[in-house]
Amino acid sequence: MSPSLPVVSGARVMAALRLAGFDHVSTKGSHAKLRNEGGRTVVVPLHDELAKGTLSSILKQASLTTADLLALLRS
Repeated sequence: MSPSLPVVSGARVMAALRLAGFDHVSTKGSHAKLRNEGGRTVVVPLHDELAKGTLSSILKQASLTTADLLALLRS
C-alpha cells in the first residue's frame, strides 16, 4: 500500500522539486513554473495548502511517487 499524500504548501513542494533537480523558471501571479534538465515542466500553485488532486497532478507531471515526495520533504 502506498503512503497517502501529505498536506503541504506550494512553497514546500517547490523546495522538494528543486531538490529533485527542477529549476525555477518563472512566477506569474500565484503560480511558479519549474523545469528540469530533460525539459519536463511543472507548474506549482503557491498556496498555503494544496488540494490532494492538485498535489497528485504535480507528482504525475514531475514523474515522482508519493514516497519520493515524502523523502524529499524530509531532506
